[in-house]
Amino acid sequence: MAREYPLEKYRNIGVIAHIDAGKTTTTERILFYTGKTYRVGSVDEGTTVTDWMDQERERGITIVSAAVTAEWKGYRINLIDTPGHIDFTAEVQRSLRVLDGGVVVFDATQGVEPQSETVWRQADKYNVPRICFINKMDRTGASYHDSVESIRNRLGANPIEMQIPIGSEGNFSGVIDILKQKAYSWEDELGINMIEFDIPADKVEEAQAAREQLVEYIAGLDDDLTNCFLEGEELTNEMLIAGLRRAVIAGKCNPCYCGSSLKNKGVQLLLDAVVDLLPSPLDIPPTKGTSLDGSKEIWLKPDDSAPVGSLVFKIVTDPYVGRLAYFRVYSGTVKQGQMLLNPVKGKKERIGRLIRMYADRRDDVDEVYAGDIAAVLGLKDTFTGDTLCDPHHPVVLESITFPEPVISVAIEPKTLADQEKIGLALQKLSEEDPTFRVRTDENTGQTIISGMGELHLAIIVDRLMREFRVRANVGKERVAYKETIRKAVEKHSYKYAKQTGGHGQFAHVVLTVEPIDANLGVQFENQIVGGVIPKEYIPAVEKGVREAAESGVLGGYPVTGIRVSLVDGSFHEVDSSEMAFKLAGSICLKECLELADPVLLEPIMKVEITIPEEYLGDVLGQISSRRGEIRGTDIHGGNSQIVHSMVPLGEMFGYATTLRSATQGRGVFAMEYDHYQAVSDATAQKILNI
Repeated sequence: MAREYPLEKYRNIGVIAHIDAGKTTTTERILFYTGKTYRVGSVDEGTTVTDWMDQERERGITIVSAAVTAEWKGYRINLIDTPGHIDFTAEVQRSLRVLDGGVVVFDATQGVEPQSETVWRQADKYNVPRICFINKMDRTGASYHDSVESIRNRLGANPIEMQIPIGSEGNFSGVIDILKQKAYSWEDELGINMIEFDIPADKVEEAQAAREQLVEYIAGLDDDLTNCFLEGEELTNEMLIAGLRRAVIAGKCNPCYCGSSLKNKGVQLLLDAVVDLLPSPLDIPPTKGTSLDGSKEIWLKPDDSAPVGSLVFKIVTDPYVGRLAYFRVYSGTVKQGQMLLNPVKGKKERIGRLIRMYADRRDDVDEVYAGDIAAVLGLKDTFTGDTLCDPHHPVVLESITFPEPVISVAIEPKTLADQEKIGLALQKLSEEDPTFRVRTDENTGQTIISGMGELHLAIIVDRLMREFRVRANVGKERVAYKETIRKAVEKHSYKYAKQTGGHGQFAHVVLTVEPIDANLGVQFENQIVGGVIPKEYIPAVEKGVREAAESGVLGGYPVTGIRVSLVDGSFHEVDSSEMAFKLAGSICLKECLELADPVLLEPIMKVEITIPEEYLGDVLGQISSRRGEIRGTDIHGGNSQIVHSMVPLGEMFGYATTLRSATQGRGVFAMEYDHYQAVSDATAQKILNI
């Protein structure tokens, strides 16, 4: 089967934004105008294509990123609609990892919002070229120019105004394309017929001045255009678009467009910009991988005939077809029935059914070419972030790193039948979502589930009950505290000796434990020389140490930020065993932690609160009473203030209600995990006594 579209006509893009900026509505319009749907879906009515889960439709938010494929003017667009809520930030992260370009949607009444900054930073991390769409131009208080300036000032970006809006707020009726010097409007209700006309007389002067400025600006971004401009050569629109495209791909600028997706205005011109300015797989640098031992760099080019190199970026448990793995092919051609290697796990996987996804609908395909995104059924050992490659040309692509969960709840099945189902259901959900963790509390025997926020866990529990038919009792939310140490313990010795009938048990270890950066987890170093402990027992000591570190000595919380060195010990020719050394390592570490001045760590959240100015004093007082630290305030849109603060997560439960009460329902806040911080002894005492 031949490739349907040449590679230069592929666009792998993501729609990213703050919650409620209009990502899903914009995606729906893209699908409608590209002929993929025959009616316009509505978030409010729960009829959208990409928000297909019951939980998404009920809440009117995007929870999982949905992949869809569309065609526009001879180009194939693989589009991923991502969530805007901070609890589902991992969905954005893994989507950006495999995309070539992005459309960042902003609310014209708000400009840059807290989550806009987060997704922008994530796109920076993966060097994703972006264009901007200023949405909701028909809303009261909308300002295209102010939104562009907020992108410049708050994101440190280089936005370029490509259009001039015609009319404002409720009278917004169309746009002027500054380069083409043409005006566009949408008269019919569905916005299908885009009407091109001459610029209105009262806007001609402004549009001409804007074009001169824009031409000069674009010329300054590209060396070829700069030379032509300085020599007085006439720069055509084609030359300017080509130069602007090179600048966008190089990350030098972010062209800005405007419209109102809900009112069906401006989306076709945005699609033109996606095709004209965002990169194809051929335009981005080759993807870097490494050899199996990590010693050699391997570069994957988007070539159909090259050995296969692909990255699995998402696992979904589909109730109808089973376990789906979404993947991006960086080189080669993936075919049905092919055997590929997962070099991370050292396992081979047979490629079963290949599917081109359309949100929750599926089209079967026989082959997936370089530069394309698809899904495969039936992989057993492959998870998010794993590489699939040609067994004869192994390559390991950089995996995807995810933030640690910060909030936990205990969950218990209601009946014995539910107990059997809950284990399988939780396993499937944790395979899907790398920020969702499941563990058993050794002290209570309870199953503890952890996630990124209250909403994240509420959705997980809802899915357990609906999709997997598990009835369960859910406990109160708990903060995912951790423990670390404040001082080093040198050469602490522990001897494990048990004498029973027959063989005894003997192991002797000497550990040194020292504090390191809390983000580095638990590091183990083997410093044994001269064979005082045989090599085969060293992994058992490390296993014992790591198991002991899962439950600290203060409150049973996981230990982080320690370096454990095995420096000495001894063994018995007959009585020593792996089990004895594992127990010795475990007990020795517990004793070291007791001596090392242990301290509790709590997650600190970056909290941004937007409120009318008259409530500023009350809100600052609330933050201080919750052990928060005020980092500053900004004026936003005239009468509003944004308060930047750092607040412990444990103090943020129920804050939404408190804020609404204090501001007559006019205050909103957004928060995201920032770092772990040591708790004062007095506060630790309170936490441990709860």
